[in-house]
Amino acid sequence: MRPRYNEKKTTQAAAKFLKLAGDSMEYLKLQKLLYMLDREALNRWGRSISNDEYFSMKLGPVLSETLDLINGSEGDDTYWSKHISAPMSYKVGLLADPGTADLSQAEETLIVEIHERYKGMNGFNVAEILHQTLPEWARVTSGRVPITHESIFKALNKPQAEIDAINAELENLAIVDGYFMAGDAC
Repeated sequence: MRPRYNEKKTTQAAAKFLKLAGDSMEYLKLQKLLYMLDREALNRWGRSISNDEYFSMKLGPVLSETLDLINGSEGDDTYWSKHISAPMSYKVGLLADPGTADLSQAEETLIVEIHERYKGMNGFNVAEILHQTLPEWARVTSGRVPITHESIFKALNKPQAEIDAINAELENLAIVDGYFMAGDAC
C-alpha cells in the first residue's frame, strides 16, 4: 500500500525541470530525471515526491502513471496536460507554468541538484548512466518489471530496521490518504 499518486506535485516538479532546461526537453530525459528525483527523495526523506509506481523498462526506470500522462493515455483534461505539452519530436514542453506551491523548498533545491547533475546530457546518455549505476533496475528486453521501494532502499544500503520503519510510515500515510480520498467521494 502506498499514498496515492500526486499528479500536481509531479507536474510542478516536471515543469521546474523544463524551465531549468529552457522550457522543453526530451521526454525520455524528463522521465529519468523524475525517477532520480523520487529516488533521492526516498533516500533523504523516506518518501517520494510523486508517489508513483516504478518499473524497469528497456530504456531504464520509469514512473508508471507519469509515463501514461506523458503519452497522453490519461486524456487531455488532466493537470499535467494543462501545463506540459504532448510529445512532439520526442520532446515535451512547458505550456503554462503551474508554479511550485505544492513543492517544499528542499524539494525545489533537489530538483536543481538533479538538473545540474545531468545538464548537457541527452535522454539516452542519462538512461545509460542509470543502467550502469542503479542496482534496483533490472535489464528487460520487453515489457516491464516492478521496482519496489524495498529494492530502492536496499540499493541505497539502508539498514533493514530503517527500511521497515520507512515502510511502516508509508503504509500509515497511505491509510491517512485513503481516509481523505474517501472523504472526497462524499
